[in-house]
Amino acid sequence: MLFSDYGLAEAGKTVASEVLEIDVYFSPNSPEPLPNLGLLGRFAQTRALFEPYRNAVTPDQILDCLGKLIAVRQDLRREANRQNQKLETAREPRLWILTPTASRRIVQGFKAELKTEWGEGVYFMAEFFGTALVVILNPLMLPDNREG
Repeated sequence: MLFSDYGLAEAGKTVASEVLEIDVYFSPNSPEPLPNLGLLGRFAQTRALFEPYRNAVTPDQILDCLGKLIAVRQDLRREANRQNQKLETAREPRLWILTPTASRRIVQGFKAELKTEWGEGVYFMAEFFGTALVVILNPLMLPDNREG
């Protein structure tokens, strides 16, 4: 194998996964915004995973959330394949990570960008991640020298 002179290379390595628990998984009855829920109602226009944090979210926690989203999307694709259908992008869930604060390091490290049409504090990652960081209490973010 190409890497054998430089280290241990394992072909076909199995990845053992633990059971993942999503805080809130929502499937709407209608694509219309939920009345009286404001921004949260907009979040809930599509299937969604909601992962709220009491303290500032860390990079590892964000990666864990992305792992949950990927697992859910894989399950949906397998189900669509069993039914000989293609999973429509619009039916794929979005991940909303709710955090009281987030450092510039976190936002920049995940290439998340503020989308003004969603309001202050809603930072979307790259399109295919289908994920946004929602900074609730302090959309201006912590100074760079803070942990996280």
